[in-house]
This record gives sequence, C-alpha cells and structure tokens, in this order.
Amino acid sequence: MREFSRLYAELDGTTSTSRKLAALQQYFAHANPDDAAWAVYFLAGGKPRQAVPSKWLRHCAMQYAQIDEWLFDECYDTVGDLAETIAHILPPAPPPATPHPELGLAVWVTERIAPLRGAAPEDIRIGLFRAWDELDWQGRFLHAKLIGGSLRVGVSKLLVTRALAAVAGLDPKLLAQRLVGWTDNRARPDAARLQALLAPDGGEGQRRLGGQPYPFFLAHALLDDPRTLGPLSHWQVEWKYDGIRAQLVRRDGVNWLWSRGEELISERFPELAALALPEGVVLDGEIVIREAGVDAAERPASFALLQKRIGRSKLSAALLAELPAALIAYDLLELDGRDLRQRPQAERRVLLEQLLAEHGNASLLLAPQIAATDWDALAALRAQSRQRGVEGMMLKAADAHYGVGRTRDVGVWWKWKIDPYSIDAVLIYAQSGHGRRAQLYTDYTFAVWDDSPDDSGTQRRLVPFAKAYSGLTDAEIAQVDRIIRNSTIEKFGPVRSVRPSLVFEIGFEGIAASTRHKAGVAVRFPRILRMRPDKSVDQADTLEALRAMLAARTPGGERGQS
Repeated sequence: MREFSRLYAELDGTTSTSRKLAALQQYFAHANPDDAAWAVYFLAGGKPRQAVPSKWLRHCAMQYAQIDEWLFDECYDTVGDLAETIAHILPPAPPPATPHPELGLAVWVTERIAPLRGAAPEDIRIGLFRAWDELDWQGRFLHAKLIGGSLRVGVSKLLVTRALAAVAGLDPKLLAQRLVGWTDNRARPDAARLQALLAPDGGEGQRRLGGQPYPFFLAHALLDDPRTLGPLSHWQVEWKYDGIRAQLVRRDGVNWLWSRGEELISERFPELAALALPEGVVLDGEIVIREAGVDAAERPASFALLQKRIGRSKLSAALLAELPAALIAYDLLELDGRDLRQRPQAERRVLLEQLLAEHGNASLLLAPQIAATDWDALAALRAQSRQRGVEGMMLKAADAHYGVGRTRDVGVWWKWKIDPYSIDAVLIYAQSGHGRRAQLYTDYTFAVWDDSPDDSGTQRRLVPFAKAYSGLTDAEIAQVDRIIRNSTIEKFGPVRSVRPSLVFEIGFEGIAASTRHKAGVAVRFPRILRMRPDKSVDQADTLEALRAMLAARTPGGERGQS
C-alpha cells in the first residue's frame, strides 16, 4: 500500500509526462505482482466499488479525531474533498506495541476494504480505526479514496501502456491490445493475469482470446478547412452518429458486445447479443435506438432515448419493444478469425459490405457512405446533420489501417463535427474541484431566464439547466473563484449559492426534453466556451431559446423523455 500511495502522490504531483512515465516504470519494475495487477486495474481506469457510505465514513472519522460535526464541515468546506479532509483531520496514530506488518495494495483491497461492504456498523468502525492506526497521511488519503469509490488517477491509459511495455520489453501496440478489457470487473486482477499481460510475444501475441475486443481506433477533431486533406476521392465519408461506440465480437459461438470504455454490455442489449454472425467476426460500430419505419443508419433516434434505455436497471419486454437497439457497423476488424486491421480502409469496407449483405437486418445495419462531387458539396450535406440526428461527418483515409487509440502512424480518421449549440447563461452555484484544484471553485451550475409567471405570479426568474467544469484557463478560474468567494449568498456543504453577476457562453452537443430537470430540457456534453464580460446578467438567454433549439432539432418534436 505504501508503494502505491507513493506512486499515486508522484502522479498527482506533476504534470510532466516524462516524470509520470519514469514513476510508473519504477513501480512496475519492483512491485509485488499481485499489487501491480491491482495497480494496473486502477491506473487503466478501473473504479473501486464504494465499501462504506460517505455518511458513516464521516461519522467514524469524527469519532477517531474526537471533533464535532461543525468543525468537520468547516474543514470539508475549505478542503473540498472528503478523502483529503479525513486525512487532514485524523490525528497521528498511537505508537504500536509491535510494528505493523506492511501490507500490499492487493491485501488492502481484497482483505481489508472489500469485507467492509455491507458489514455491521460496529465492524466497519473497528475496521476503519484499525486501518487509520496503521497508515500514514498519504496511506489514509488513498485508503479513503478506495473506500469511497472515488479514486481518480492523473495519468492516461496510454502512458500506463507505454510504461508496462517498456518494463516487459513488448511492442506498446501489443500491450494495448492485451490490456483491453482489463478493467472489466468480471475477472479479478492477480499475479496470473499480470503474467499473461506481460508475457513475451512468441508469435501468438496478436491472437484474440475468447471475447476480447481490439483496442478502439479514435479520430482527431478536424479544425482546419477540409480542403487541406487533399482530393475528396482519397477519403471515405460517413455520418458521425451520436450513440454508444461498440465492438461486437463473435467467437466460440458467443456474441460479446464491448463499449469503448471497455465495459461488457451484452446484457444491456440482448437483441445485439443474439445476432446471427459467422464465427471469428469483429465489427466496430455505433449502438443507436431505431424507430419504427425509419432507417436508423439514415436517421437514428435521439440519444435521449438511448439514455432512457441504458438508465433502466431491468429491461422489460415492453421496453425492448418500445426502444429497440441497432448496431450501425462501419468497420470490420476480424473475419474468419483473421485480424484485418492492417488492411486498407477501403478493402475492409468492401469485406464489410459483403458480410452485411448476407447477415445484416434491422438490428445490424451498414453505415452508408456519403457521396459528393467536391468538398463544397460535402459541406452542404454536413449542414443537414442536426436534421438527420447526427453530429457531423467522419472522414477516413481510404488507405488507412486501423490503429490503436488516437494515433496517426497507421493512417488517420477525422471527425468533422458541426458547431455546438451555444447559449449565454448565468452562474448561480459553484463547487470546489478535485486534486490540484480542490482549493478552487471550478464546478459550476448555470441558469437561463424563465419569463413565464410561476404559481405566485413571479416573473423572470433564473432556472438552472446545466453543470459545466471545463473550458476556462487557470487565470480565468482564479478570477471566477475570487468573485464566487466575494458573492456567496449561502453554503450547502461544499456548494455555494452565488449572487448572479457572471455570464458565460455555454456550448453543448445535444438537447432533449426531460421531466427530471427543472428547466424541462437536458443538454449533452455542456462546457464553457468563453466568459461574456460584455453582457449583463439581464442580457443572458431565456428558457424559451432552449425550447426553440429543441423544437428545431426535430420538426415533430422529441419522442420520449430522458
């Protein structure tokens, strides 16, 4: 535990890629294999399950520290992070009669933390006090993160892949391929899995095992004029769908469906898991909801309907009938058990068309290719994206191989998205951030004006519609933080209600009707585009403007609620 907590502190304490890479290599070269296996799980994006409710964790910390609740709350308001607050307020542990044995990360996770989940309150208290007696400040901080299920590590999966590949002497692409699915919690990290992950490549390194997918190839955002890409004839053009990126793997007589986040989601989409495909096939595509009588590949249903389905804990027959899913396939990665990723994009496309001509149906669709005479004609078609329910276009080089992650060494994919929706909104709530921004207010809630009278006859009030935390520079965050502290009206734990004084332009990718939001609409991927010091609060946009965007998205209005 001590070694991983040191690594965690090193990674969190620097923005230098080279220093992070060196720290990772040092750790993996010397760590116990079981501990290293769990470290890979967390560093690659695996999330610990919450073992103790936050309320009880707070209560036990106050007991151990012998402080009142008001003092804990004041500390929490200042720090802004529960795990860091607990680590700060706990007094030094009493000296042990005999030295505590040094336990590794694997033992802490499996034998000391996991048993607390669902345990009796007194057993939880004893377990927490025992841990706090044995751990230093950094260990207590990490322990609270693991127990609360809030561990986030400031390192990319790509960097973890590079470090592991360097330690094992493997090609990073091969390591990335083996690492896919590592964070799926159906298989427990241990020394045996780590040994298989880092085993020498004896010529079978590229072979797929069971339902394991391939690493996803990711696109770059196209910010320049597309004419800079050369002749349009060199590019394969498709719609960019707003769904769930997925790979459908058919091996050993079973379909496995994997999300881009490396979650096995077969049970969430049983109609896709039941598709009849030949053995040794892997498709890359987008999961969408299809509406009766509508070709989902030409016009998928709104993402709000997909959210409605994935948000349900149980999939009833009625829900499956109301919101049927389809996979729009746009790439073929494996055929007859042969890895096709090094084949040119155009060749893979021909094979995909042949496969789906025989096996396609309403639930398995071929992504249409978009034809245009030149870039100007293509831009005119792209302008229809919102009416089609898509986010823009994908441009794929005809000779491109299928790479790993967002790389350019094997060809390239570009996402040519339409401009986001935008609206001017007022900051009304703020909450402190995490990590190095735990002392700053960086998470904001924004509102627009509602000019319709409420039950009391009051008119023109601010109604919250979105939360956002990205888009500002460090200097702008510091400026906004000072204003928030000087204009606070009320405090609700770590959240502050502020006097309306700041206007921001908020961008978002989609909009849908919602009964769960006070504004009656929900926006997708909101972020801050810029501060608007040129606008007064009274000049911010209205709820009616949001409703107009919603109505314009679909002439017939939105079907269903998110």
